[in-house]
Amino acid sequence: MIIREGATAHEAFVVPVVDGPPPTQEALDFVRFCYRRSGVIWPELYDEMCATAARGAYRGLDYEALATFGISFALTEMPRLAAMAHKIVAEERATRAPVIRVALAG
Repeated sequence: MIIREGATAHEAFVVPVVDGPPPTQEALDFVRFCYRRSGVIWPELYDEMCATAARGAYRGLDYEALATFGISFALTEMPRLAAMAHKIVAEERATRAPVIRVALAG
């Protein structure tokens, strides 16, 4: 396990180091879809992913269909799902446009 660097106290969480095959592109796209919809990070992102799967809100894919792409909500798969979520959140934040603050003289 590693602690994510640069996290605020609110965002700090443990990111598991997961062995095995890399996630499929479809699995990463599902996590990215959920992150973009909600803007929340792990573990709240897990709740969003569960709700999205339950409704089939991502391309009509439910729990069973998502499992074929490597998305499993079983407790034993939690480290893998958390690692995918961390990867997507980091990528999304890195591509976000920087906020420029301007102080007005007054």
